[in-house]
Amino acid sequence: MQLKCVAIDDEPLALELLQTYITRFPQLKLVHTFDDAISAVELLRNTKIDLLFIDINMPDISGIDLVRSLQQKPLIIFTTAHKQFAIEGFELDAVDYLLKPINIDRFTRAVHKAIDYYKYKSTPAQDDNDCLFVHSEYKLVKIQLNEIEYIESLEDYIKIHITGARPVLTLMSMKKVLEKLPADKFQRIHRSYIVSVAKVRSIQNRKVQLAAGVELPISDSYVNFIINWKKN
Repeated sequence: MQLKCVAIDDEPLALELLQTYITRFPQLKLVHTFDDAISAVELLRNTKIDLLFIDINMPDISGIDLVRSLQQKPLIIFTTAHKQFAIEGFELDAVDYLLKPINIDRFTRAVHKAIDYYKYKSTPAQDDNDCLFVHSEYKLVKIQLNEIEYIESLEDYIKIHITGARPVLTLMSMKKVLEKLPADKFQRIHRSYIVSVAKVRSIQNRKVQLAAGVELPISDSYVNFIINWKKN
């Protein structure tokens, strides 16, 4: 597997450094580099690119404006010397945000995250996935499925409750997260709750008791969960 990459930066030394770093990874194939965003537009709109490294603060058009203009967006890793752009960058679901000067260790972590996320997105839904990726607090978070206790609906958001860690809040519907989870491992028991079947320790009085000690209600619409759970 190789991810086709493009790097855009108006600073020659920064662009050269990106090129040097990218060539260290056999999983990455550098297709082109550009020293301004406008020159890259035609290639990005007409060629399938998997991963884009792009500076934010550039003349003529910013990296953020360029990414917004793309109908088909590759995975994005923003690079910039200005920390204040991070929030705006992550609103575009960027994989990562690298602050200049970029060292190889930080670059490596970003690339590994991009590779993992690419594999995750390329895997058919519910087909041997062992993790879930969500955007939370302006970063891409990887959650191991076996660490999820239950998922709680909070209007437009969901709260993912994790064993031994604080919950992760992300903008996503219950329907959407169910599509990303293996149906044999996660089931809905209420309009507000999805549970990890493996974490259910007992069911009593139409309530689920989880391993962590949490008790959740089972609504009439999902009462079949009790029957299916007993079969297992």
